[in-house]
Amino acid sequence: MTEETPAPVPASASGGEYEREAIPKRSRLGFKNFIGMYAGEHTAGTELMIGPLFILAGVSAFDVVVGLIVGNLLAVLSWVFMTAPIATRARLTLYYQVEKIAGRKMVVLYNLANGIAFCFLAGAMITVSATAVGVWVGFPLPTIETWYPHHIGWVLGVAGVGIVIAFVAAYGYRFVAWFSNVAAPWMILIFLGFGLVALRWFLDESGAEIHGAADLWELADTAIWTGLHVPGSPDFSIWHIIFFTWFANMAMHVGMSDLSILRFARKTWYGVASAAGMYIGHFMAWLSASMLFAYQMYAAGLRSEGDILAAAELGTIPDPLPGPLAWQSMGIAGLICVIIAGWTTANPTIYRAGLAFQAIVPKISRYRVTLFTGFLTTIIAMFPGVTLRLLEFVALYGLILMPVGAIVFIDFWILPKLGLKSFIAEKLNTDFNWAAFGAWILTLVVCLALVLGGNIEIFFVSLPGWFLAAILFIGGSYIYQRKSGKLNAAD
Repeated sequence: MTEETPAPVPASASGGEYEREAIPKRSRLGFKNFIGMYAGEHTAGTELMIGPLFILAGVSAFDVVVGLIVGNLLAVLSWVFMTAPIATRARLTLYYQVEKIAGRKMVVLYNLANGIAFCFLAGAMITVSATAVGVWVGFPLPTIETWYPHHIGWVLGVAGVGIVIAFVAAYGYRFVAWFSNVAAPWMILIFLGFGLVALRWFLDESGAEIHGAADLWELADTAIWTGLHVPGSPDFSIWHIIFFTWFANMAMHVGMSDLSILRFARKTWYGVASAAGMYIGHFMAWLSASMLFAYQMYAAGLRSEGDILAAAELGTIPDPLPGPLAWQSMGIAGLICVIIAGWTTANPTIYRAGLAFQAIVPKISRYRVTLFTGFLTTIIAMFPGVTLRLLEFVALYGLILMPVGAIVFIDFWILPKLGLKSFIAEKLNTDFNWAAFGAWILTLVVCLALVLGGNIEIFFVSLPGWFLAAILFIGGSYIYQRKSGKLNAAD
């Protein structure tokens, strides 16, 4: 038959995180814990990277405002109707649930991919915080063309931030949630301040006066989000904004990684707490960050297509670095905000990555695995090119993890209605379910082929990819369970 499933680590030995068992009622958390976690995680230092990238991508005011409203709504609905219902019924981590469905061999590969992807994402958060440390301490910062560690001061700054974050994440979800709840309200006010300061600068520089909403919209449309694209950057329409915003956290909602977070929720409706992150972080903060960078472009005289083309040829387009942007607008308070915002985002991300790696080596405590994960993430953060290509990376890592989210959804809700068994690998005591593995790999092959072949952009391939993964898993499960006689063996 197959190798035995590793024995569960007792909750007491794993710091009470219940990595291989359902969350008991006494350990469930109230709504405010999730409000703080989502607000803190998604009002992050990386918002000061993503906002400027929208300016470089040439979005218009209508595209960015309407696109963010719609895309964030779709993201919240994904958490509410896809992730939270499964999380509060099964109350298992994503990784243990995938093991029950697909078997030990696939879950090792998946957790490795998942953990590495989260390390890169958390590394971007640490990089962002380090740009603020660099402004404060005075070591040279990377430029938009910098891919590798470029100065010993940069390496030490990243290491200092990363070590703190690693220890916070290692203490477990409750500590992560507490840290976010304390930091989130203050950070939100600072991000709002970024936008208000940028608006004041625009009014002073342009001589415009605001007497109503129409005047404000005219300033936004003609001076801030002008639709002028910078060569070498992605070229975005409203559809890019909608799909990027919806799927920026695809791994968490559609990809089901937040099963590991929302399994602590007392009620299913707590998934609506994600709106705190989406409309504060991915709406207000992105707009504020866009405005800061747009002012840099405006003040540098880059106000027409010809100006931008000439600056691009000379390499004089401003670098969209969070630290300098925060310093210029809010001084020391801005720098502290960027540092802490990087922490509040990297903490739950490293926590998720630690759970992924710990599921591969369940006999090692989550605390030790998470510490190792934090140190690995810190090394990644020393390479600033990861952060400066954040739009493309976020889309790629969501695409890699998306098919398994479809598999979890179908296994939980659809297979029983078709007369098939959920958690088939556990029921058969098998370490490999080829139906799940085939759905994951074939979906990735098809989606990446479409992207690399130029047939569809990476921002748009994940939605049809989810349905492809679902269909492949249903078909494969029917053959695996019914045609091979495994259905009766599982009873």
